[in-house]
Amino acid sequence: MNCIIVDDDPIWCKTLEQFVGRSSSLSLVGTYSDSVSARNVLMSRRDIELIFLDIEMPEMDGFDFLSSLEMPPHIVFVSGSEDHAFEAYNHNGIDYLLKPISYARFCRAVEKIMKYYSGRQIPATAGDEEIFIKKSSSLVKLKLKEILYVEALENYVSVITRDEKYTIHFTMRAIEQQLPSGLFFRIHRSYMVNKSVIRSISENSLTILVGNTPKTLPVGKSYRDGIMSYINMVSG
Repeated sequence: MNCIIVDDDPIWCKTLEQFVGRSSSLSLVGTYSDSVSARNVLMSRRDIELIFLDIEMPEMDGFDFLSSLEMPPHIVFVSGSEDHAFEAYNHNGIDYLLKPISYARFCRAVEKIMKYYSGRQIPATAGDEEIFIKKSSSLVKLKLKEILYVEALENYVSVITRDEKYTIHFTMRAIEQQLPSGLFFRIHRSYMVNKSVIRSISENSLTILVGNTPKTLPVGKSYRDGIMSYINMVSG
């Protein structure tokens, strides 16, 4: 897998170069000390699949750098601070390496990357599968990726899409068994959410987008550890 390193710290650039060189799964294309240089390379090359990306850099930080790319490669964030972890998650980072980085921690990140590519995590076409939802006396076909979240209402659940709300006679436990865990997770005894629409997470809630409108949903205390385990970004 072709990768680049973007970090303004020469010591950590050298360390990451050594780590990448020891990996049979990765091939280092180049190392760049600023986002502008890296962006120019990405504009001219389409074979770069992964970036080890520092966040705090001069001229353009890592998040602004990603926002400037039309089709960014996959990202492993590298940072000296935990403060950016949630925002990194919102930029779809595969992992978040906290400096100082041990070789063992780097290897776990590479393993996670390769699992992603081997299809054991969410494939690019995930969500194209279809289910039928009963509406009045008819059945409506929905793609899984159209479902934003599910809300429990005693013995009913509401399935919410961008444009519609479907209330069906189903328990939350039953709908949870129907929706793949690779796309959805339970965040509260009354809520399941599509992972792809999450925009931010705080102590007791998370924010999703319904169309262009932010909506806040509660996060149950007993579900928070599972959410953090899924994010799995800041770990030693």
